[in-house]
Amino acid sequence: MQSYEHSLRQTRQFLLDHDDYLVVSHVQPDGDAVSSTLAVGWLLSCLGKKYMMLNEGPIPTRMKYLWRAEQIVDMSANPPERKFSHVICVDCADFQRVGQTQRYFEPNASIVNIDHHPTNNGYGTVQLIKPDAAATAEILFDLLKEFDITWDADIATAIYTGLLTDTGGFRYSNTSPKVMEVSSELLSHGVNGPELAETLLEEMSLAQVKVLSKALNRLELSPKGDIAWVYVTPQDMIDCGAANEDLEGIVNYPRNIQGVEVGMLFKVIHDQAVKVSFRSAGKVDVAALAQAFGGGGHTRAAGARLDMPLEEAVSLVLKEVNRLL
Repeated sequence: MQSYEHSLRQTRQFLLDHDDYLVVSHVQPDGDAVSSTLAVGWLLSCLGKKYMMLNEGPIPTRMKYLWRAEQIVDMSANPPERKFSHVICVDCADFQRVGQTQRYFEPNASIVNIDHHPTNNGYGTVQLIKPDAAATAEILFDLLKEFDITWDADIATAIYTGLLTDTGGFRYSNTSPKVMEVSSELLSHGVNGPELAETLLEEMSLAQVKVLSKALNRLELSPKGDIAWVYVTPQDMIDCGAANEDLEGIVNYPRNIQGVEVGMLFKVIHDQAVKVSFRSAGKVDVAALAQAFGGGGHTRAAGARLDMPLEEAVSLVLKEVNRLL
């Protein structure tokens, strides 16, 4: 396997050698996905390259403060008029995570795969993957260092956003010494850390509070008290006026209960499909658990989709989690 340093140089050369890029991240993008998309866009703009930033759906409202966030095209509202031969995928653990944006990849497109998920399956023409990075934004920090560019508050804020959100406000176990060193450097470029923490980690919309209340009213624990879960239905989302971004963080509530090893949020998509989010206290590798159901993620945070009714999904997942415990 080639070294990380070699992958950085290879990615740098790819970006210099070509033009007219499509930049995509995973469906239902989080802070790291959005900030990584914009970091690549910022770099390409510095290099004088043409590019389009695209996602299957809208980006979270709370990310709209980021540099050119409004330029990330929502494919569901404004589908592109053509396909692209050079694609950069960020924060996508596997190719299917790009969702319907792949419609706009030429069949023989060259793909750069930039990601930090341990479950990444190595798709693409060029792979820049670092499983021990706290966020894809951390990898992009390293990539940006390969270029002779002048840092400013815009790019520093984007990278900081990815680090802040994927480390849970620098609280998770992926908060390495390097993360703190990088964050310190970013702050020196004008990042407003307290303001970002308030916006991204503390503020809640009224819809978010309402849907959280519905979820917690259904909280269940296993007989041993080491597994806890909640669920949310499509009707809940309608009643609360909630969007997908309003579900962010709900899974942490069952996980944070004392004695719980695995917390889960089941989101009902329709009668025959459920998305489950996993959080682990450390005893269970939920990335491997999610992979067993066709999903992926990190050791302590992962997710998967199960094409079955809610009750069946809960029963099947509980059986597997109990086996691992």
